Amino acid sequence: MKILFTTFALQHPRKVYGLVLLLTLACLAMMPLLTIDTDPENMLREDDPARIFHNQVKQQFIMHDTIVVGAVSATGEGIYNPQSLQALHQLSRGILDIDGVVSRDQMSLDTVDNITQQGPGTIRFEWLMQQAPQTQAQADAIKQAVNRLPMLNNTLVSGDGQAAAVYVPVADKDESYRIAEEVRGLVAGLDSSDQYHITGLPVAEDQFGVEMFIQMGISAPLAGLAIFILMWVFFRSLPLVTGPMIVAMATVIITMGLLIGMGFTVHIMSSMIAIFLMPIAVVDSTHILSEFADRFHPGEDPKAVIIKVMDHLFTPMLYTSVTSALGFLSLMLTPIPPVQIFGAYIAFGIFLAFLLTIIFIPAYISRMSPEALKSLQNAIHRMEDGGRLGRWLPRLGGFATGRRFVVLLVAAGAFAISVAGITRIQINDNPVNWFKADHEIRVADKVLNNHFAGTYDAWLVLESTSADNTSLANEVNQLIAGAEAQGIDLSAYAVIGNLELDVLASRLDDQLFAAGADEAVWLEQMLAVVEQEQQQRRTFLNPAVLQWMEGLQTHLLASDLVGKVNAMPDVVKTVNRELRSGADADFLLPDTANGVAQTLLQYQSSHRPQELWHFVTPDYRDSLIWLQLTSGDNQHMSQVVALVDAYIAEHPLPEGLRYGWAGKAYLNVVWQDAMVSGMADSLLSSFVVVFVMMVVLFRSLKYGVLAMLPLTFTITLIYGLIGWVGKDYDMPIAVLSALTLGLSVDFAIHFLQRYRELRKQGTNDISLAEMFQEPGRAITRNAIVIAVGFTPLLFAPLVPYITVGIFLASIMAASALVTLVLLPALLKFETIGKA
Repeated sequence: MKILFTTFALQHPRKVYGLVLLLTLACLAMMPLLTIDTDPENMLREDDPARIFHNQVKQQFIMHDTIVVGAVSATGEGIYNPQSLQALHQLSRGILDIDGVVSRDQMSLDTVDNITQQGPGTIRFEWLMQQAPQTQAQADAIKQAVNRLPMLNNTLVSGDGQAAAVYVPVADKDESYRIAEEVRGLVAGLDSSDQYHITGLPVAEDQFGVEMFIQMGISAPLAGLAIFILMWVFFRSLPLVTGPMIVAMATVIITMGLLIGMGFTVHIMSSMIAIFLMPIAVVDSTHILSEFADRFHPGEDPKAVIIKVMDHLFTPMLYTSVTSALGFLSLMLTPIPPVQIFGAYIAFGIFLAFLLTIIFIPAYISRMSPEALKSLQNAIHRMEDGGRLGRWLPRLGGFATGRRFVVLLVAAGAFAISVAGITRIQINDNPVNWFKADHEIRVADKVLNNHFAGTYDAWLVLESTSADNTSLANEVNQLIAGAEAQGIDLSAYAVIGNLELDVLASRLDDQLFAAGADEAVWLEQMLAVVEQEQQQRRTFLNPAVLQWMEGLQTHLLASDLVGKVNAMPDVVKTVNRELRSGADADFLLPDTANGVAQTLLQYQSSHRPQELWHFVTPDYRDSLIWLQLTSGDNQHMSQVVALVDAYIAEHPLPEGLRYGWAGKAYLNVVWQDAMVSGMADSLLSSFVVVFVMMVVLFRSLKYGVLAMLPLTFTITLIYGLIGWVGKDYDMPIAVLSALTLGLSVDFAIHFLQRYRELRKQGTNDISLAEMFQEPGRAITRNAIVIAVGFTPLLFAPLVPYITVGIFLASIMAASALVTLVLLPALLKFETIGKA
C-alpha cells in the first residue's frame, strides 16, 4: 500500500495538487459558519442528571443568569451620598431599557421595596429609591432602610457601605457580552467619581468567547510564521520549507472546516486545534525531505530515490501517527463532549497530515527542478555538517553513555520527587480565572467579591417527596360510599391518580354551584377534605421546616465559606417583624402555618410579588436556598457541599424532604469531577494499547518497555512539576495528559528504530555514537519545531492558552531529553557485539 500511494503521487502530481487545493478551498468555505461556545454547562452531556436538574430548577424558580454591575466609592466616604446614588439610579434606569435584560427581575436600589410598618398589623411597601436622593439626609434614610432588610444588606449594598450593585438578569446568556458592552457605554456617560466594575459568570464566559475568537485568528498564523522562520533557520532552503508548510496549512484548514461544517461549535479546547496540528503536521514532511536529501545524488532519478525513502520511513511514520492519534482519541473516553470533539478532530487531523505527507510531498519533490534539488541537498548537508546541534549532541551522547549510572540515579530521584509532586495536585477551575490577573473581568471579580457577600451563585433545592393521593382518595371514597347509602351518586368526583389538589379543589368549588341541596352537602365535605390535605402538603408554610432552614443558614454563615444565604425564612421574618411591632425583637418566624401564610400573603402586595417565587413554588412544596459565594473555585464549592452534607447528617431533613444542588458554581464541580475520572480512564487504557503497539512494532518486549519510558517519565515529571508549583489541575492541564501520551512516544519510536538498524551493522558503542549524529539531530529538530509552534500561545491574553503553551514546551523538552539521555544510558548495558 505504501508503494501504491507513492507511485500514484509520482505519476499524477498535478492531480494531487488539484485534489489538495479543491479539498482545502471547500473546507475554507465553511469557516464563516463558525459559532463560539464557552458555556461550561455544555461541558456536560444534555442528558446528564446534574444538567437536567439545573435547568429544571431555573425554570421552576424562574431563575436567570445574572450580570453583576458594581459601583465602588473611590474616595472612601462610602456609597451613601447623593452623587453616587444619583449616578446609580441613572445607570439602573438605563439598564432597564437594554434589549435582552429581564427588567422585571432586575435588582437595584431603585427597583426593590422598602418594607415598613404603616400601623399595627399593617405593612407599607414603597419603592426604596424611586427618585434619586437630593440631600444627604435622604441618602442616610436609604442606608437605614437597607440595613433593616436582610435580603438587600450585603447584596445590593456591601456590608461596609463602600459599594452598591445592580443585578442584571439576562434572557439569553449568549447575549451577556453585548449587554455588558452597552452597560459600559452607560457607565461612560455617568457623572460620577466612583469606580464601576462588571463581573459574573455569564459575562465572563461570553467575553471569553469573543476574545477566544480573536485569539484563534492571531495564534494560528503566528504559529505558522514561527515554524516557517525556525525551519528556515534550520534548513536555509525555501523549497524545503514550502512543502511542509503547505501540508500543515492544508491540514489545519481541512480539519477546522470539517468541524465547523458538521455543525460543531468551537469550544475553548477545539479553538486550539489549529495550534496543535500546525507543528505536528510538519514533522513527517521534514523527515522525508531530510532523508531524501541525504540519499539523493546528482544524476539519479529523484522518483526512484523518493520511493526508497518512503519505503524506509512509511512504517515508523505510520506508527508515530497512530500513537499520536491514539493519545487524542483516548479523550473520547471522557464524558465531556467538547473534550471528545477536540480529541476526535485532532486525531483526524494527525491522520490527515500523514496522508497528505505521503501523497503530497512525493508529488512535490517530483516537481522540483534539478537546481532546487541540488540546493535542497546542499542545505541539508550544510546543516548536518556543523551548527550547534552537530557540536552538542555528541557531547550529550557521551555523557549519557559514559555516566550512565549517574543518569539512572538522577532519573530515579527525579521520578520519586515527581511522584511526590503528583500527590500535591489540587483539582480546581474557575472560568473567571481564564483571564489574566489584570483583565477587567478578573479585577472586577476581585474588587466586588472583596466588598460583597459574593457574586457566585449556588442553589440548594429542597423538594417534597410526598405527592401520593392515596390517603386523600380513601377519605373521598368513604364520603362517596356514605352518599350512596343515601341514594346520591358522587362516583364522578372520585380522586384519580395524582391530580393536582388546587385543580381538584377548583373543580369541586365550581360544581357546588350546579349541585342540588343534598348533593352540595357531600361536595362541601369533600372540598373541606381536599383543602385540608392541600394545607398539609404546603410544606414550606410549616414553621418547623422554616426553622430547620434557618438553622442551616446560621451554620453556613458561621463557616466563612458562604458570604450570604437568602431563603424563605428571611422573607417571612422581615414581614412578620413589620406586622407585629416593627422592632428587631420581632424578627422571628411565626409559630403557626397560618401565621407564615399571612406574612407571604402580605408580601404579595409588594411591587415585586414575583420575587417570592424565586424561593418557593406556588404550591409551597419546593423551596430554593440562594447561596452567595465570594469564589467560583471548584474547591470552594466542594467544601460548601461537604459542609451541607455534614450538617444534614447531624440534623436530618424534615420528613418528606430531599435536597439537590444546582447553579453554575455547582455544575463546574460536576464536570470537573467527570473530566478527572474520565481522563484517568482514558490515559490508563491508552497507555496499555500503546504499550501493546510498541511490542508489536519492535517484536520485542524489552524494546516495547524501553519505548514507553520517555512517555512514563514525561507524564510523571510534568504532572509532578504541576503539583510542586501549585498550579491547579484545570481543564487544559487535564487534556495535556493525552498530548503527552501522543507525542512523547514518537521520539522513542524513531530513536529505537534507527538504533536497531545501526546495531545490525556494528557494535553497541558505535551504534550509540551514530545515534547522536543525523538521528539525534532529527529528533531534536522535531522537538524544537513542535515546541516553537506553541510559543505564540505564551503571548495570549487568556490563561488557558498560556498554560497549554508553557506545558507543551515543557513536554517536548522533557520527552526529547529523556529519549536522548535515559534510553542511551539503558541501552549501554546491552551485550557488546552485533545484534
